[in-house]
Amino acid sequence: MKVDLGDLNAFVTVARVGGFRDAARVAGLSASGLSEAVRRLEARLGVRLLNRTTRSVVPTEAGRSLLDRLAPALNEVQSALDVVNAFRDRPTGTLRLNVPQAAARLVLPAIVPRFLAAYPDIVVDVAVEDSFVDMLAAGFDAGIRYEERLEQDMIAVPIGPRLQRFAAAASPAYLERHGQPGHPGELLRHACLAGYFAAGASVQWEFARDGETVRVDPQGPLRVRLGAGADLAVASAVAGAGIVYLFEDWLAPYFARGELVPVLEPWWPGFSGPFLYYPGRRLVPAPLQAFIDFIRATPE
Repeated sequence: MKVDLGDLNAFVTVARVGGFRDAARVAGLSASGLSEAVRRLEARLGVRLLNRTTRSVVPTEAGRSLLDRLAPALNEVQSALDVVNAFRDRPTGTLRLNVPQAAARLVLPAIVPRFLAAYPDIVVDVAVEDSFVDMLAAGFDAGIRYEERLEQDMIAVPIGPRLQRFAAAASPAYLERHGQPGHPGELLRHACLAGYFAAGASVQWEFARDGETVRVDPQGPLRVRLGAGADLAVASAVAGAGIVYLFEDWLAPYFARGELVPVLEPWWPGFSGPFLYYPGRRLVPAPLQAFIDFIRATPE
């Protein structure tokens, strides 16, 4: 039985991601093209591989069995091609990264443009997601996360600033009306512009000074989803709606323009910078290896 390798790749991508639209973004193809490839493969095999609904795409039992056997084989094919790619003067291909919004805003702008100039034959495909994803299942080569959220059995490479801080801030008008808090505990009497994780849990605000750590459950007129809603929280703080808590580097331009004023600055906690992480159990694709070498050679 003869089947097309491209059709097999299309099936694996759709099955891993769980949808034609998301798979099209990962593969850089059209959703209709992927759908046609999977239908062609099903017709050739004479068995349904995917159950399709308006909300999801899930492998059938036959599809799951095929995926379990096929995915490692296709990874080996890709690894073999990457061996050849490594002999090129300039690596080519696509580097697919999954990163949180903070990394997309604060880390990658200082790296990606220079990397693209150094490696013009590599395309960098960046998906910005703050919720935790199975990187390999979603078809990414690598991800960027902070240490506490790294997946197990991954190789981690430092990327970007190695020390960052969380900062609290408010507009001059808000502080004129409500006063500048002198201790984190006083935030309970202030309007806090809070954040929450994708699962719904609220984000605690943490402060530290002279060995004392204080955690506050912020309460106020606005709650936004972590990452995606950060710009709304900042805009609301600038407008005088309350106090915002975010990466210091994110708020730095607002400090420079005087739109926001530091709050409780001696209490701002520091934490280690992010890491590029990728699986260590298979050959590193040439575009990813070029990126790793590039960031290792980049001054912090």
